[in-house]
Amino acid sequence: MSLDAIGAALLRRLDPETAHGLAIRGLSAGLVRARRLPPDPRLAARLGDLVLPNPLGMAAGFDKNAVAPDGLLALGFGFVEVGTLTPRPQPGNPRPRIFRLPEAGAVINRLGFNNDGHAAALARLEARRGRGGVVGVNVGANKDSTDRPADYVAGIRAFAAVASYFTVNVSSPNTPGLRDLQARDALDELLARALAARDDMVAAVGRRVPVLLKIAPDLTEAGLDDVADVSLARGVDGLIVSNTTLSRVGVSGPVAGEAGGLSGRPLFERSTVVLAKMRRRVGRALPIVGVGGIADGADAVAKIRAGADLVQGYTGFIYAGPAYAADVLAGLSAALDRDGLPSPAALRDLDLDRWADRPIPA
Repeated sequence: MSLDAIGAALLRRLDPETAHGLAIRGLSAGLVRARRLPPDPRLAARLGDLVLPNPLGMAAGFDKNAVAPDGLLALGFGFVEVGTLTPRPQPGNPRPRIFRLPEAGAVINRLGFNNDGHAAALARLEARRGRGGVVGVNVGANKDSTDRPADYVAGIRAFAAVASYFTVNVSSPNTPGLRDLQARDALDELLARALAARDDMVAAVGRRVPVLLKIAPDLTEAGLDDVADVSLARGVDGLIVSNTTLSRVGVSGPVAGEAGGLSGRPLFERSTVVLAKMRRRVGRALPIVGVGGIADGADAVAKIRAGADLVQGYTGFIYAGPAYAADVLAGLSAALDRDGLPSPAALRDLDLDRWADRPIPA
């Protein structure tokens, strides 16, 4: 067993939230390191005006407060998404609220947007300005907000100068009513206001910061139609598919009954089916970030073949440890070698129909 695996195994013996906090502090202090592979120039990717060294990102939720983006980038991730950040600090739901299901490679969480708020995260991101690296900011709404779209607008205005891109998160299952923002009329109003705020900041920050929309994997076919129609009409710069699921397919035992969103391997099929269905709806031009159940390079390849331009991991990192990014990227490079392809873009959509034709799992 490698030292990386030993360290990850020791952390998994601790309470999940305690282990998470230690990992964040270790990454922030530069104490968590992993082997880095020589950069493979074939893996370079783009998102709007951003150039990424590779298509693998750390998903939002791991570094909620922008404490350790540089430590994560140093592990080999091509980009890091911090948040979800709300205007005011909030404690989230009562503990315990993270539950491991190691036999399934899964996690259930009901954190509920616990975070330090805009001001604290902004100070951290301003302090790292000039260090480079693609760091996106995932914005959300306070649980007790009376005008949730205004919270997203506040996030975009606050972070416009330091965010490589924004993610509008309407898909967490742990804030009551948040997923209602995916409904056609509510989403239309939200995106109109969020994108207008982004456009208002162009002169001040010198660029049009890409705005992505992150959706749930529990939408119906009609719900996917609504999201696709509104996203295209409003002109979002990309989609992230998907957040955690309320489904418990693929897990069992007493922990499986805990409330919250399920992530990890059991999410892979559902999120990949939804990804392919969204790719079919929005066409080839709109970037899609595939998330959900990526444990290794083969999973990343499958996401791209189903329609993803970029991918993100989180739960896979929890179980694999610091070597996760290097292992996933090695798998991507090996796939290009095997098929004689010049880049992951050449893999995209190769299995689109096979995934998009499947029903969304119950």
